[in-house]
Amino acid sequence: METITQSAEPLVARLREEFANRVVTPEHDDYEQARLVFSARVDRRPVAIVRPGDTAQVSRLVTLVREAGLELAVRGGGHSGAGHGVCDGVVLDLSGMKGIEIDAEGRTAWAQTGLTAGEYTAAVGEHGLATGFGDTGVVGIGGITLGGGIGYLSRKYGLTIDDVLAAEVVTADGQILHVDAENHPDLFWAIRGGGGNFGVVTRIKYRLHELDGVVGGLLVLPASADVLHQAVAIAEAAPDELSTIINVMVAPPMPFLPAEVHGQLIIMVMLCYAGPAEDGEQIVAPFRELATPIVDMVRPMSYPEMFPPEHPPRMGAVSRMVYLDGLSAESAELITDRLTWSPAPMRAVQLRVLGGAIARTADDATAYAHRGRRLMGNVAAMSPDPAAVAEYEPWVDKVAGKLKEAVPGTYVNFLGDEGPERVREAYPGKTGDRLAEVKRVYDPANFFRLNQNVLPAGVGDGV
Repeated sequence: METITQSAEPLVARLREEFANRVVTPEHDDYEQARLVFSARVDRRPVAIVRPGDTAQVSRLVTLVREAGLELAVRGGGHSGAGHGVCDGVVLDLSGMKGIEIDAEGRTAWAQTGLTAGEYTAAVGEHGLATGFGDTGVVGIGGITLGGGIGYLSRKYGLTIDDVLAAEVVTADGQILHVDAENHPDLFWAIRGGGGNFGVVTRIKYRLHELDGVVGGLLVLPASADVLHQAVAIAEAAPDELSTIINVMVAPPMPFLPAEVHGQLIIMVMLCYAGPAEDGEQIVAPFRELATPIVDMVRPMSYPEMFPPEHPPRMGAVSRMVYLDGLSAESAELITDRLTWSPAPMRAVQLRVLGGAIARTADDATAYAHRGRRLMGNVAAMSPDPAAVAEYEPWVDKVAGKLKEAVPGTYVNFLGDEGPERVREAYPGKTGDRLAEVKRVYDPANFFRLNQNVLPAGVGDGV
């Protein structure tokens, strides 16, 4: 059994007194499971994990941890690539806060940030409504929203942050603030893309869109450079109602894939057409014509069906995210070629087609500063053995670096522990300067630093 360090004992005793059964410490049976995050490369052992029940308890916890001088990690779904949802200090686990208030007539919803994207989508889907998040139902709505939110509805409705109307934020000094376009507008701007740098966001008010159904699902095609190149071109030329995520990968032994393709290079196309089913069938038809599909699960469905409830297995992974201004035949050839000889047992290149409503918002309207990019690329290598993935980093960096359409910039939700230079790429120029000023106002001591960190203005380089 682990023991709590002597310096942390007074705080832990206070937490037990004030939060009772909401505190998990190393002697608890569920401690080992409670401390895990999605990245298997992360192995940290907090002195306490606290699951507040409401915003007032969040405020009290922030104050106690700050006064004790310990590190605080804020955990939503635990999917940070850098493992920011856990630390060796105290973890504020939001999973006990899953309330949602839906105003179906007014097309809005107030949601606590312990909800997952799948839980939120199912709840509002009962009213034929939706807010766009990403492509995985088990991620927490707080983390994906604060970083931007790019997924199945992005080309039609924009990023998740474009549907944020207000939020409740606990700042480093324990204040509970209501922020929107009229109240604390500087903070409202910053939390829409600036991540968890400015406080704990406990509730978010989202805009809802009427969405009775989609044409969506998975289409698996045999891989070639030509099929990949054409698939991207078709997705870019499609109407805004279609959002497309393309994964080029060596086929794993998934039960829905025929045994004869296991170990072969495939293209997995996730499609979501947010419009009438008859139109959607016509729009997705060109993808089916690229090659004889290996698997075709694309069909009319309710939008919540796009988010299966299964948790993906914990993996060790290394990845490199890049923005691309298009995909040439040469780059498509590079991707398919390099994936065939990577040393990693599992490797993939993902391409998300952007544009549409994302690009119709100005770069400075929110803290997401890359509205005009056409594609998002992510090169990844994975292994069940977390210790093995470091040796795959040169391959990942080389493939990402050779994509000829790559342009400056990165997306915080896809960043691992990659250093301050990469954070500056996410928040370039005036965006970074503005975030640093907001950080100086609301968190001058950088208490909230377990994130893709923005330093307060006047401290170091800001970002």
